[in-house]
Amino acid sequence: MARVDIIMPQMGESIAEGTLSRWLKKVGDEIKRDEPIFEISTDKVDAEIPAPAAGVLAEILVKEGETVAVQTVVARLETEKGAAVAAATPSPEKTAAAPAPPSAAPQREGAAQPAQVRQQPAAPAITPSHSGNGSSFEERVRTKSSPLVRKIAAEHGLNIASLQGSGVAGRVTKRDILGFIESGEGRSATTPTIMGGGLGQGHGPTPEPWVGDVVEPMSKMRALISDHMVASRRTSAHVTSFFEVDLTRVARIRARKRAEFEAGTGLKLTYMPFIIKAVTEGLRAFPILNSSVAGTNVIYRKQINIGIAVALDWGLIVPVIRHADDLSLSGITRALNDLAARARAKKLSPEEVQEGTFTITNPGVFGSLMGTPIINQPQVAIMGVGAIEKRPKVMTGPDGEDTISIRTCAYFSISFDHRVIDGAVADQFLAFVKKTIETFPETGL
Repeated sequence: MARVDIIMPQMGESIAEGTLSRWLKKVGDEIKRDEPIFEISTDKVDAEIPAPAAGVLAEILVKEGETVAVQTVVARLETEKGAAVAAATPSPEKTAAAPAPPSAAPQREGAAQPAQVRQQPAAPAITPSHSGNGSSFEERVRTKSSPLVRKIAAEHGLNIASLQGSGVAGRVTKRDILGFIESGEGRSATTPTIMGGGLGQGHGPTPEPWVGDVVEPMSKMRALISDHMVASRRTSAHVTSFFEVDLTRVARIRARKRAEFEAGTGLKLTYMPFIIKAVTEGLRAFPILNSSVAGTNVIYRKQINIGIAVALDWGLIVPVIRHADDLSLSGITRALNDLAARARAKKLSPEEVQEGTFTITNPGVFGSLMGTPIINQPQVAIMGVGAIEKRPKVMTGPDGEDTISIRTCAYFSISFDHRVIDGAVADQFLAFVKKTIETFPETGL
């Protein structure tokens, strides 16, 4: 008989830990090679992790909801069936039998119900490190923290390498650095305050649960979305403009070409590829909307990588279509469908949700007419697409006569960072996108 260790994988070069959000198998289950065995959440992506070998799950070492360093052994497989169940008589603290906090995935039938009111453990203490050895292993590990931790540190003027955290070899985790900031030690002299408190968290009264209420911790994905949204509003000077866009011409092109396109590619032809194509042309014409702010410098991105917000049952994720300006309409359609499908199946790699330069969100699929989306940092703009629907419009004919016509329209919004983008430029960009869509060529397919 042989046992195979199952480890926490490294889901990207900059990621040093992961949260085991849900076990898909229980002790004693027979498992095929490459069959999903557990789900993990990182600060970039949720993913299902396949079994490295066929066998029987003999031991579970990491409970649901625990965050551990990469390469940590989370479970063991018995590669021969005999005695596997006998060997898997784990103690309660090593099984997933106890009710677990909700993961970043939707609960399935028979899943544990939300726990009643529970106390969350306090963030571990974090103290400055005075080793002074810039080449030490511990300092290198601390510096190689997650992108979110590095961002929080930069926003508060903290040097990660000078701090001692609770992670492996003193690595600073998000919980560490937020606890340090909230303690008051991490507040720099230039950090402004809101309502007399620090900027990291809300400082209104904390609501108390009432009798009969259910309290459940946020999933890792939900907590990260919360952190990113608050940080974005704090970082960028948000302004939003709205345009009504006439998609009648695109609707007619779709109606005429859809059957041929879908037969030739096997893909459904939606409005979104037309919109993405128009946006890439707009970003070429107005490169400031494809930039990032680094202190007092503006980085103009040469790559046009379009992030598409995908709503999941358990949160939101933004996979990225890289070099979207180099793709044809069918290429954009293929990339869009592939990324959205794999996002919902938890098959994305961390690299596929990184390095976006501009984001499009489409709340219109749920019926929303318009919205004011929050910028996806470190980008400087995000475009929202409202519901595409038929509306009566006043149209002026060649003879100057006004008539009422039924047109297919939608409201587009552009939220932009007023630190580097003026309203006139943002409106010119959206006017360019509008005109491109309204005059889309038949040969564009």
